[in-house]
Amino acid sequence: MPKSKRDRPVTLSKTKKKGREHKETIVNGIREAVEKYNSVYVFSFENMRNIKFKEFRQQFRHNGKFFLGSNKVMQVALGRSASDEIRPGIFKASKLLHGDAGLLVTDMPKEEVESLFNAYEDSDFSRTGSTAVETVELKEGPLEQFTHEMEPFLRKQGMPVRLNKGTVELLSDFVVCEEGKPLSPESSRILRLLGIKLATFKLNLVCRWSPNDFELYREGLDLSDVETS
Repeated sequence: MPKSKRDRPVTLSKTKKKGREHKETIVNGIREAVEKYNSVYVFSFENMRNIKFKEFRQQFRHNGKFFLGSNKVMQVALGRSASDEIRPGIFKASKLLHGDAGLLVTDMPKEEVESLFNAYEDSDFSRTGSTAVETVELKEGPLEQFTHEMEPFLRKQGMPVRLNKGTVELLSDFVVCEEGKPLSPESSRILRLLGIKLATFKLNLVCRWSPNDFELYREGLDLSDVETS
């Protein structure tokens, strides 16, 4: 007699959610790093790519640590006000952890950190749902970059195409994406086929804290915005 599917064992550890213990690990890790290293940087990121970030992070592997995750958890680790901050003045950095942001805690010289962040930029294909940074339009006529085998696939993406003597032909002008509008799955696929990379993975420094000073990098911010507790 076959065994019932209901009798199969279920490993609960695979479905266990990250809870208080995980948050405490992050908080303790940040606090230990702040005690070990001299400077704390808040940075923001655009179009995060995990593989590319890991490559960038390698440049700090001997004298620094990066932290990404819940901004609230990182704020708790640093202290959210002058009354609970873990180092004098570090709550100012905590206040600037908003949106897509992270922490770098390091002993690397300030000029070297700034140079590495300012120089880093990497282009990649845009993902579905991201906002198009420019309009891409294909003109009516032959699309010689595509082989005849791709014609059915292109039609499935909404492109008005046909085969003309073995060449894929666009029957009318076709807008792949429009600037300022989110990309559809079809638009993302077409852009990838065309080899057009509209996304730029970039890291931007927001501020730097050290025991001796506090510095803002982002335009539009003022020390008065973060000095109050």
